[in-house]
Amino acid sequence: MRLLFLSLLLACLAIQYPLWKGDSGRLRVEELKGQIQEQHEKNKALLARNNAMKAEVQDLDSGTQALEDRARIEMGMINEGEALVQILVPNEAVPTVSLPIGKKAEVSKPAVTPTSTAP
Repeated sequence: MRLLFLSLLLACLAIQYPLWKGDSGRLRVEELKGQIQEQHEKNKALLARNNAMKAEVQDLDSGTQALEDRARIEMGMINEGEALVQILVPNEAVPTVSLPIGKKAEVSKPAVTPTSTAP
């Protein structure tokens, strides 16, 4: 009787091993579920990016406002009669500004007053 009990116990353990540790076991299924969840999140992010790009393409196709905005932001362009004001961080390089064709830049430099340290 004892031998029969031990053989049945070993058979149950042998059957359980593939369910927990095998290629299609419970741990592998949980790992795959996690990977699926990560992929769903990546897909949502990519879908949002695609929708934003579609909206930008529609804006560019439908009017000039989006083109003007891009020119202002990316290339620093300004319209005729506008004044561009930029606040620079100390030790930052002075940015270049593109002007309409035929216009010359009027750059005014701040007046520097010499200070004397002589007694």
